[in-house]
Amino acid sequence: MRIELQKRPDISKLYSILSPLIALALMVVAGAIMFILLGKNPFHGLYVYFIEPLTDPWSREQILVKATPLTLIAIGLAVCFRSGNWNIGAEGQYLIGGMFGAMIPVLFHGWESPLLLPLMLIMGMAGGALYGFIPAILKSRFGTNEILTSLMLVYVAQQFVDWVVRGPWRDPQGMGFPGTKSFNDSGLLPKIFEFGDAHYGAVIAVIAAVALWFMLSKTLKGFEIAVLGQSPRAGRFAGFSAKQMTLFAFLISGAMAGLAGIGEVSGTVGKLDDKLSLGYGFAAIIVAFLGRLNPLGIVAAGLVLALSYIGGEAAQISIGVSDRATRVFQGLLLFFVLACDTLIHYRVVLVSSVKARM
Repeated sequence: MRIELQKRPDISKLYSILSPLIALALMVVAGAIMFILLGKNPFHGLYVYFIEPLTDPWSREQILVKATPLTLIAIGLAVCFRSGNWNIGAEGQYLIGGMFGAMIPVLFHGWESPLLLPLMLIMGMAGGALYGFIPAILKSRFGTNEILTSLMLVYVAQQFVDWVVRGPWRDPQGMGFPGTKSFNDSGLLPKIFEFGDAHYGAVIAVIAAVALWFMLSKTLKGFEIAVLGQSPRAGRFAGFSAKQMTLFAFLISGAMAGLAGIGEVSGTVGKLDDKLSLGYGFAAIIVAFLGRLNPLGIVAAGLVLALSYIGGEAAQISIGVSDRATRVFQGLLLFFVLACDTLIHYRVVLVSSVKARM
């Protein structure tokens, strides 16, 4: 006997819609079991993790801050994934985008102008897009695996940014700590609330999500992305180029990751330092799939995963669990999302070895 997955002839639209909610429910159940195994009260643990952050104004604002880069990166990844291209290196594009965007306020520190911030955002998008172009051109020209190349480039970006903030761009007045000079006011994203941390990067993320949703659902380019992603052979018959789509998808994905990078540098930190790499590029993969690769769904999914970050920090303080335990929730969420999607499209059957030989 062996287990096989057989494609279902009809896919339930209802279960397709409910899949993310089912995955969330399963994650909560698995999380409760994890708290029991750790010797913690599961109800108190889940309350601290998922409910308590929503009751505190500061925590709600921090959820918005963390959801901003997650959403921007994830909507770019959605374009890649829907086109059949697997960009696993958004973390590297995020870092290079942050570095490119910081170039102007670092090299021209005394320059203050209304043009500074728009130029920083454009430079951030250009840096991320150019870095995303590397695995795209390697795949389209040489047939290399974009999963491996994009992932390996993450570590190149991490080391390069770390060298920059410790070497040529390090603030001489920074007491030896790695990091650039703090940006002047013209280089900072304005805050949404006068005394809060949430910045207008959140507004940019929503605008970008709406724009990409319109492109994917209402334009010929969106139709081309869908056709090539679902059936490259049909796309070739329609006259669409898979190689050009690879370049396009990676450029869009890299640009969104780069925008997230400079948004984090300009809106949250106020300078480029060695702590920019927080794993957002990897966590955004969960956000993209939880949002069903739909930019509007990704906005909601970004808030959910941001809640897991803030709730995890609260759980470490309130009930004394480690940061590794809190990260388990993110892994569980991705596992259950993919498992639900698999079971929606395929059914599990037992096949006898005799029948298999026949």
